[in-house]
Amino acid sequence: MPVRMKDIARDLGVSIMTVSKAIRNHSDIGEETRRRVMQRIEELNYTPNASARSLVTGRSNVVALVAPDLVHPFFAELARGLTAVLRPRGYSLVISSSEGDAALERQEIEQLLSRGVDALIVATVQTKLDSFEHMQEHGTPFLLIDRHLKGLKANFIGVDDELMGRLATEHLIAAGCKRIAHIAGGVGSTASGRLEGFRQTVLERGLRESAELVYLGTHSDDLGDRVGYSGMRQLLERRPRPDGVFCYNDPVAMGALQSILEAGLRVPEDIKVIGCGDLHYAKYLRVPLSSVAQQSEAMGEKAALMVLDLIAAKGTGRVKTVLLEPRVVVRESTRPS
Repeated sequence: MPVRMKDIARDLGVSIMTVSKAIRNHSDIGEETRRRVMQRIEELNYTPNASARSLVTGRSNVVALVAPDLVHPFFAELARGLTAVLRPRGYSLVISSSEGDAALERQEIEQLLSRGVDALIVATVQTKLDSFEHMQEHGTPFLLIDRHLKGLKANFIGVDDELMGRLATEHLIAAGCKRIAHIAGGVGSTASGRLEGFRQTVLERGLRESAELVYLGTHSDDLGDRVGYSGMRQLLERRPRPDGVFCYNDPVAMGALQSILEAGLRVPEDIKVIGCGDLHYAKYLRVPLSSVAQQSEAMGEKAALMVLDLIAAKGTGRVKTVLLEPRVVVRESTRPS
């Protein structure tokens, strides 16, 4: 029969509440009482029941991440950063995939709220505010990560996507490219921001034809390599063809690289390619990929610290936006001719 908290309380002649407070290192409990409780716990190999502890503390010690895709390495690196901060502080991370579907994301959020998670971190694919307005009414703290939602006043952590688009495009121009294409993502703030940064930069630099060399992809998270492959095939049919391509993310760039090489062209001699994200495998590709780093693991760490503050403050306080600084990581795919 498993050991219960009341068994420990009976053995020591104290109340169940005293045992509970000792386990939680509550300030009401003296050091001698705490020592006796913890010693007895160790002797009996007692493991606190999570559900019972939740009833006492009002917390589940669980934080949830809702991501559009569990295949994209960006979200794996993000989760690693989150757990690096949450785990030592006694929190578990549960991960749910919306599969890029707004309706499924709303359903997953409702289920997680019903399970009593302490906070939600959402990389949203929503275009409407309804779900988050409901979350605000529910009172569970949440923050948006990587992609924000226009018109929603909420805590957010990510990067300046417009700046990422500018940095990537400026790098291709500096590498000697005159006719630059962009393989864009689908809907969402990350895709629109990077596209806007690209368009503004080529227009400011007088490359007006480049502003029209845009392939609008879909499902650029879970099917990014396919989007990049098909988008690059279409762009290669343009005359004159592009001599540089900025890809929405690294998986899209990986597909674009494959398409270029299959066409018998060389990277970077014929076409230079840059991605976004600087995922861990970028340097190991057949042609090592230049990319704009968005510090995915660091983003997860900062998001975890922010969400712990929200839990402690019970969701109150000033709404914050934290933007990490992107930077260009140069590799073989954009080596100057």
